[in-house]
Formats: sequence, structure tokens, C-alpha cells
Amino acid sequence: MASLHIPCTTATATTTTTTATATRPSSRHLFAKPSRFITHAKRNNRLQISCSDSQKEKDSFRHADTPQGNVDRRNVLLGFGGLCGAANLISTHTASANPVQAPQIDKCGVATNLNTGKQLDINCCPPMGKNIIDFKPPPFVQMRTRPSAHRVSAEYMFKYNTAIDRMKRLPKDDPRSFMQQANIHCAYCNGAYDQPGQGTLDLQVHNSWLFFPFHRWYLYFYERILGKLIGDPTFALPFWNWDNPKGMTIPPMFVDPKAAIYDAKRNPANMPPAVVDLGLTGNKDPLQVVSNNLTVMYSEMVRANSDIYDFMGKPYREGTLVNPGPGASERGSHVAIHVFVGDPREPSGEDLGNFYSAGRDPLFYCHHANVDRMWTLWQYFLPNNKLVDKKITDPDYLNASFLFYDENAQLVRVTVKDCLENTKLGYDFERVDLPWLDYRPPPQTAQAKVMRTVSTAQKADAVFPLKLEGIARVLIQKTKKGKADELLVIEDITVDTSKFLKFDVFVNDEDDNVGELDKAAYAGTYAQVPHKTNDKTATTSIRLKLTDLYDDMDVTEDDTVLVTLVPRHEGEGVTIGGIKIIQNPTPAKTS
Repeated sequence: MASLHIPCTTATATTTTTTATATRPSSRHLFAKPSRFITHAKRNNRLQISCSDSQKEKDSFRHADTPQGNVDRRNVLLGFGGLCGAANLISTHTASANPVQAPQIDKCGVATNLNTGKQLDINCCPPMGKNIIDFKPPPFVQMRTRPSAHRVSAEYMFKYNTAIDRMKRLPKDDPRSFMQQANIHCAYCNGAYDQPGQGTLDLQVHNSWLFFPFHRWYLYFYERILGKLIGDPTFALPFWNWDNPKGMTIPPMFVDPKAAIYDAKRNPANMPPAVVDLGLTGNKDPLQVVSNNLTVMYSEMVRANSDIYDFMGKPYREGTLVNPGPGASERGSHVAIHVFVGDPREPSGEDLGNFYSAGRDPLFYCHHANVDRMWTLWQYFLPNNKLVDKKITDPDYLNASFLFYDENAQLVRVTVKDCLENTKLGYDFERVDLPWLDYRPPPQTAQAKVMRTVSTAQKADAVFPLKLEGIARVLIQKTKKGKADELLVIEDITVDTSKFLKFDVFVNDEDDNVGELDKAAYAGTYAQVPHKTNDKTATTSIRLKLTDLYDDMDVTEDDTVLVTLVPRHEGEGVTIGGIKIIQNPTPAKTS
């Protein structure tokens, strides 16, 4: 990458607060840890849905007490019967607004090509439905099991291609047809819809807490349509397990030009046996890339998250501006796959490299099946001692709604609360090894080079706001000396939303080899796929937990750390308002 050799700048900044300490033993060996599998064993502490039609419950929900007073919530779209699905949860936030509502299809407009700024030459809007019904879970006799795309049989590949071929043969105005299904992503993600009742404020399902639930619903109906077309209600989409070394190439069944699931608009340089680069470092050593990938997965799934919003994305309510902030998985491995597969020969990185066209590549649904799997893993199978809570109980999250056509071409209104458990929707995932789960980076011991860099650092007030066009180094004050339970906050990240943008974050990096991520100094990343906003810009912030990172390096006598920002994109597009370290407001459980 050209950005790896851009001259560096250094600076110094200070902030002050107090914190507590936290330690944990560390060790890591390449593929040497015991295997971890998804199992179908009983899940503990799972959401128990209990619905009631009583008038008392309905009235209680309609009038919610908030800091702003009593709010009448009768206009909220509830799905089936009140606040169903919120039972047995402890509320962590008081509702202060309304949930984002399903779009008005009759007011769907023209989507925009973000790279050119011009209106798209296609209509991304769906056909008009005669009536809308609320979602009710259909009965199922057998659980659909989504298979790993690298392990499927010849029989499965035939069935999958047959289903996609029949979808492509449907009439163009059938909402279940291939292009109509692809256009769902275009309409929801490139500005064709406005938020109902909010004027021209765009509706966007990325870079917020809506990311995981929207895409879960999208794949749910897509999968059921394919099953209907081949007369097999047990059919399940494959997932591309790019988090496992055995799955870190584009699945072979997608590269046959004669197959219905083939798409010509993919990066030819990244066809198998090219190894997926989840860090987008540009490193050409396949073994190093695999090690980088496992480090990325460990970071975004385990190490870097302090609370639920760090993983799920920030709150997005009715009237909220787009892009409040993506979670670790969305801005990490999710973005990387979009960029890795998208064709650089195309004007806007089509197909997978741009939101408006991503759904035209069948590989998109395979990719997002694994993204959905990451949500399931994070909810139920990863260590619970890292976060205080993994459930969002805010009604503005639970009652956010979308519209999709089902397998019978019926327009259905769905809510977030109805998709919180994948098994209640009738599907689960094949068991697959999780080598990244214990892939903690090796401890860092040498500090000599870090200290030399620190001694020449400049003051941060001379640098921020910083246009990130090359590697930048900033010295940041800790809340207390030595190991502490702290978060690194990168504030006011203003981006050009029409571009692919990404930068990585390192703390006390001792070797300056930014092509290697498998080290204690790697703290996390920010990245985005091009998407529409009204003025082509958005401002957000990210938080990266430092507690485990400190355990892997010697910071005993340190009251400052050196933060290195490494852009992985070319050119301008990112401005950073500031960086600070704060005490972790939601410390991890001690038991």
C-alpha cells in the first residue's frame, strides 16, 4: 500500500482522570490451542419471549416515562402484540426518542452513485405492495443448518445454483427476483429512502446498532425465497467462514463462470488461492496474512470491546443523523471482505465493493451469513466475563422496523426484537473451528525504540484536527500510571462517505512494521464501505479497550502511551478531531 511509506508526524496530547487496574494471563501459539466449536447444546441465559395482549400492558408501553416526560408511543411499529421479546431483560437505557420506522415504499426515491455523485441509472425501489402484514414466525419442523461454503457437497452446490438460477428467471417486477432482491441493499443503503416523518433525512442501516438485525432479516427472507423456488423448506444459505484459515479464500464454488452464483465483477487479483486480507495491510506473505487475520478476529470479537455498543454499533433513533458509529465487526472484517472482493476495474468497485451494487453478487449473501454468525457467536458462545451485558434493552432498538417481501411475495413488516435469536427463526450454523478465539498476541517486552520516538514527540495541539494522509504518531496521557482499565477514544472522525477509508491503530508499537498485526501493539481499526450521506460527509468516534493490551506489554512506569495511526487507503478523506484516554466506565466482570 502506498500509505505505508508516507512520512510520519508525531505529537503530544494530555488528558487526566482516574481508573482501576485489571490483569489477565497471556499466551498464544499459531493453531496450537484446543479447538472451539459452535455447538447445538442448550444456551444459557437466552432471551425468553413472553407476549401479552392485556390492555394494561399495552397502556403501560404506550406511555413511557422518560427524562423528557411522558411519551405517547402509539405510533411505534410493534410487530406482534406489544413489547414482545423484551421479557427477562434488565433495561439499561430509558427511551428518549422513537425507533427508526420502516420506510414508506411509495415515497422511495432515486439512489445515488457515491463515487460520481450522480443519480444511479437503475431504479432501486421495490414494487408497490397491496397490503402490509406484521411478521409472525412460521412453524418449522426441521432446523435449517447453514453450511460452511468450503465444505459443501456437490449435491448442495447443484441445489444452490438451481435456486439462484430460478430466482434470476423470475419476472423483473417480481419482488423475489434476483435484481429486486439485490436492490433491497441499494435502497436501504444509498439514500433511496428517507426516515418517515423526518423530511429528507436519509434512512441508513449501516454504521449503527441496526447493522446486524437488518442484515439478519435480509438473509432470512432471501433464504426462504430460495427454498420456496426449489421446493425445499430446509434449504439454508452457506456462510463464507473467512475467520478460519481453511476458509480464507473465496469459496471455490463461486469461481465457476458457468455457475449461476458466479459474478464477473470481482477483483481478479484476489481469486483463489489468494488469501483474504482482513486487515487490508497489503502484506504479500500468505502466512503473515493468516496470522494478521486471526489477530483481527480476536481483536474485534474479544479484546477491543468495552461495552455492547463497541461491538453492535451506536444507537440510531428516529431523527438521528446517519452514521452514528459502527461496531468493531462491521468496521473490521465486514468492510474488509467487501473491499477485497470488489472489482477495482469498475468505476465504483462494483459489485461487492459498493453498497448500491453489493447484492448483485451472490457472494454477498454468503459473506453476510458469516457476519450473522459472528453476531450469534458473540451473543452466546464467547466468554461472558468481558462485558457487563450483551443485550440491548432500549425500546428504540427493539422496536425499530423494516419491510421485506417474503417467499410468497407478501410485504412484511418486521422488528428488531423478533430477530434476536437465530434459532427462533428456524436456522443455525454448522460447527466450525474457531482458531482466533485464543489467538492472543505475544507479549511485547522491548521499549527502547518506543522511548526514542516518545522523546522526540511534538505537542498534539499543533496537530489536531489532523488530516490523516500518512502515518501519524501521538503521545497521549493515561488516566493513571501503569496498567489500568482504560479506553482509547478517537474523537470527531470526519470522513468522506463516498470513498473506501481505513486506518489502523497501534499503541507503543516497538518495531514499526505496519504490515504485521499479530503483536501486542495492535489496538483496532476504523473502516467504511462507500455509502451515501446528503453532504458526502459524516462524523463519528470509536473506542478501543486498552486493558488487555496493557497486560501484553510493560507499561508499569508509563503515564503516557504512543498512539500510531496507519492509513490503509490512498489520499485524503479522513480528519481526526482528537484522541484521549479515559477510564473504562463499564469495567469487566471480575467473576
